[in-house]
Amino acid sequence: MFIFTNSLEKHENISLNNNQKQIIFSTVHKKEIIEWLLNNGFPESFIEDIQSEDQSITYEETENFKLIILKYIKFDEEEHLLYDDNNVVIIITKDKFFVLAEEKEIITELARKFEKRYSNQNFEYVTYLIADILIDNTILIIDVIDEALEDLEDNIFRETIEEDELQKDIYYARRTLNRIAKVTVQEKDVINKAYNRFPPTIRKELKYEFIDLNEHLKYLIDESRTLLDRTGYLLNLHMGILSTRMNKAMQRLAAISLIFLPLTFVVGNYGMNFKYMPELEWKYGYLMVWIINISIALGIFIWLKRKKWI
Repeated sequence: MFIFTNSLEKHENISLNNNQKQIIFSTVHKKEIIEWLLNNGFPESFIEDIQSEDQSITYEETENFKLIILKYIKFDEEEHLLYDDNNVVIIITKDKFFVLAEEKEIITELARKFEKRYSNQNFEYVTYLIADILIDNTILIIDVIDEALEDLEDNIFRETIEEDELQKDIYYARRTLNRIAKVTVQEKDVINKAYNRFPPTIRKELKYEFIDLNEHLKYLIDESRTLLDRTGYLLNLHMGILSTRMNKAMQRLAAISLIFLPLTFVVGNYGMNFKYMPELEWKYGYLMVWIINISIALGIFIWLKRKKWI
């Protein structure tokens, strides 16, 4: 799809030239790419690996080829805080550097970012550059999740979020963070393995670039685990607020019961069928019972108000 040549020119049509050093960005199923790989000794057993999205992060090396598979993490189109990961296949030969992915949009994005930073046609440097672009993209995802969790925390305190929506967001955030943590640990091993296979002079030249990569990977591992802990805190916070809300509701119910309990006792007394009950023959007996009931209810209400039960 995109070819960068020695002269830093970009071509959008695939034209593989065996006599020219080229960096090629293309989809993984491009027929011309697969045929060129097979015709130039690329192991046929690797073809299925590079075309399978189930293939894990890996580093493989033969006499003529180096194969590196990393992950590009992108936003899910339907669900908030849910992200998908896609394979980015890097194949390095003597004069060709392939960057392959399943989706055209991913390749276009990688080529666009690569073009802005491409300044050294050394393939070891290009390996660093592609890895750095992928890691920077993952850091962006982490930053987005961090901001989203802050918004969730604010909404929990304001009680402006539905419980189902909150649980779904936290579930997706935890799932994504777990995936990022796992992917980052694997990528760290693969990138260090690739760096250790560079010639000594190249390792020395790119030493600080790969130190920077490792620092970013370490940041991703630590930050994803920190945010995982934060999602647990948000769940506990939400459950605590729900528990407090429930306790207040139960407190109000208890207060109402406390008001009516002595009234029920008084009414129960006058509901008994005894022959001699002097109040029944008293002219103001009915009025007096009402005064007693209202006084009791009002007294208990004032007492509960002072105790802040209602």
